[in-house]
Amino acid sequence: MKLSRPGNPAERYSAGNMAEFSQKKTVARRDEHAPDRIVSGAPLDDDARLDASVRPKTLAEYIGQKRVKENIAIAIEAARSRGEALDHVLLYGPPGLGKTTLAQIIANELGVVIKTSAGPLLERKGDLTAILTSMEKKEVFFLDEIHRLQPAVEEVLYPAMEDFRVDLVIGQGPGARIHPFHLSQFTLIGATTRAGLITAPLRSRFGIVHRLDFYEPEDLLIILCRSAKILNIQMDEAGAQEIAGRCRGTPRVANRLLRRARDFAEVRAAGRITREVAQESLRMLGVDEHGLDEVDRNLMIALLDKYAGGPVGVGTLAAALSEEEDAIEEIYEPYLMQIGMLDRTPRGRVATPRAYEYFGRELPKRQPRLF
Repeated sequence: MKLSRPGNPAERYSAGNMAEFSQKKTVARRDEHAPDRIVSGAPLDDDARLDASVRPKTLAEYIGQKRVKENIAIAIEAARSRGEALDHVLLYGPPGLGKTTLAQIIANELGVVIKTSAGPLLERKGDLTAILTSMEKKEVFFLDEIHRLQPAVEEVLYPAMEDFRVDLVIGQGPGARIHPFHLSQFTLIGATTRAGLITAPLRSRFGIVHRLDFYEPEDLLIILCRSAKILNIQMDEAGAQEIAGRCRGTPRVANRLLRRARDFAEVRAAGRITREVAQESLRMLGVDEHGLDEVDRNLMIALLDKYAGGPVGVGTLAAALSEEEDAIEEIYEPYLMQIGMLDRTPRGRVATPRAYEYFGRELPKRQPRLF
């Protein structure tokens, strides 16, 4: 499909290409022998291949997020019983909690193809239109980082989500006309780490909205034991408990630390992960007993020592650490707030009494006001 791009910045489709839209509807059909039913053209590196291999394929295998899992199971069963496409789903929460995995599970449970993309990749209306017009009935379109869609591209989703329609502009100038192109009923699954940046019109069009929370150590222990079995890693329960307590409540971090502990065990500990082996491998990685890494500690020490515990703006902290503001807000702060070491206030970031105690600093006699 070719897009004509005249002086008008909005993409225009020629009338001669309308037949090609219908032909596009036949592409990317499901391979009946593909176990994961995932359309993907990007090669995976070694860690990504391992990560994909330990992903659960069904809701029964999915550990944690009990409330979210139960609600989605009911919605899937209801949609299947009616023979309809599942309502659009929005998943949000910190990175690494399983939003992509859950989207793939939904497609597997529905028995349909999942097509994936990301907000930053869709730069023009035509990019998104091409994907939407190729969707078959009941298929799933997973859009990661949906909050980063361009405003003009986002507007294409409004009629597509509500009325399963995209409006194509045929011709140009005074003779241009709008042709509504009707889409097959599909399910859009959006994922984001910044739900507050999603515009209200887009958010209101999702019928199923769920937040994924940090995992409890008990659930992470089950995830680690399952991953170790799949990857054929010898590990004691004590070793699994040690890793589970230091992985920041995040399955992605848990699997990453498991792989690094496996490397250490194979080189220096006869291939078996015990508590002592796990402790030594995590010490070499700079991960302490609370899951804090070097960047976490540098952030808190800068806040305590350079800025007297705050309040201090995130821009100042980012400059002091030579980090990006987005990285601090999306990667480091959520967990530090979760364990009660950091507070966000209208005036800036503030260290809590627990942070002073943990880092061995004397609590100031006059604490900075939090509000």
